[in-house]
Amino acid sequence: MKITKFAHCCMLIEEGKVRILIDPGKFSTAQNNLQDLDVLLLTHIHPDHFNLENIKATLKNNSNIRIFTNQEVGEELKKEGITFELLENGQKMEIKGSTIEAFGEYHEPVYPIFPPVKATGYLIGKFFYPSDKLTVIDKPIDILALPLLGPWVRAREAIDYAIALRPKHCFPVHDGPVIDPSWSQSPKAVLPEKGINFEVLELGKEYNF
Repeated sequence: MKITKFAHCCMLIEEGKVRILIDPGKFSTAQNNLQDLDVLLLTHIHPDHFNLENIKATLKNNSNIRIFTNQEVGEELKKEGITFELLENGQKMEIKGSTIEAFGEYHEPVYPIFPPVKATGYLIGKFFYPSDKLTVIDKPIDILALPLLGPWVRAREAIDYAIALRPKHCFPVHDGPVIDPSWSQSPKAVLPEKGINFEVLELGKEYNF
């Protein structure tokens, strides 16, 4: 598996013969020039994950791409005349020999006044990206895209989540400024002793797992 992180939660996953772009949100445009993409996964409607300009740029360069997402994101796509397919909690599909499974229904709570939004995590082979929900799944995970910090998650919760899932490798997403390896409270101080290799991915660089 090859993984290229662009920013925040936007990633290119290359598994076997399939090329999958995830969550081209507002923090990056570097992914917009990609070609030969098979799948676009959109996990929820928050703008750091869902940006229509980026989505349209991706579609322009990839006319045969298939979009998979949940119903709430789908309603936003419908307004733009963009075709999508549902892939929600408990569902799975196969493309070019790779399986994608959906887990989770709603975003982690931020504060009671904010209405809940649907948020769907995706398991691609043995790579898991939970989106903005700390969903514990009963599946083997080799690689975890670990949401690290935000208005809905603290570093302590993220570290405990990684320990609960016990992947072989994990790297931060939803990370902001805390990807600095000199940050003393980094998961790097805890996870390796639990047998979990924690690695910060250089943006735009392809990694093999």
